[in-house]
Amino acid sequence: MKKEMGHKFLKKLGKTRLRPGGVKGTDFLLAHIKFEAGNRVLEVACNRGINLISLAKRYPKTTFIGIDVDKESILEAQLEVVRNNLKNIEFMRADAFHLIFSDNSFDYIINEAMLTMFSDKSKSKALNEYYRVLKPGGLLLTHDILLLNNYEETKKTLSDAINMNVSPLPKENWLLLFEEAGFKTVNSLYDKLTLLTVSGLVDDEGILNTLKIIKNGFKRENRSQFIKMGVVFKKLEKDMNFICFVNKKVL
Repeated sequence: MKKEMGHKFLKKLGKTRLRPGGVKGTDFLLAHIKFEAGNRVLEVACNRGINLISLAKRYPKTTFIGIDVDKESILEAQLEVVRNNLKNIEFMRADAFHLIFSDNSFDYIINEAMLTMFSDKSKSKALNEYYRVLKPGGLLLTHDILLLNNYEETKKTLSDAINMNVSPLPKENWLLLFEEAGFKTVNSLYDKLTLLTVSGLVDDEGILNTLKIIKNGFKRENRSQFIKMGVVFKKLEKDMNFICFVNKKVL
């Protein structure tokens, strides 16, 4: 049976939001944004743009741009913009490591559930690009996985469960990466992962879509991977959390 990367597998099951700390983590980050006229918000790895579209509807005077490397996700997001006749938001296919935007062009960057997937070298490359396109004093808002114990074993077990090599970090290593890229961390939040908990699914997806995801997960072709991921995330709950950082561009 073909193994699928965890985020693509969950998307296939019907999961629309792929965030380690769910709505709690995202809401913490969004509380640091001033949605004012003239402000520009970039979301990197926006997936289908659900989060950004919701914000664009609520804050019509703020400009939003979402990018992702997945062609299908961007197309879905673009269609949703047309359906809702939104004028203050744009989605495009683009690479986080080679941003197509000018220096000092955004007030805020949102980046959830992406940096963990890459090596430290690649993390730094992305962070350098974020620093470049943020305005002085702008904020980088990230949402990733925090290692608490058994670092190497936890990374290996998690990577095996989601069929891709991932590189979560302990807090001090995250902080060092941000500092080396020129950021000052001004706030952070960490807590238990909710990606695959029932309560987390309901908070992110609602009851009906949670039931759909679980039903799809237990179909014969999905059951083995779905159960394995659930068991591993439960097993590692004392070894990893989600973590959100608010980082300010300083000169």
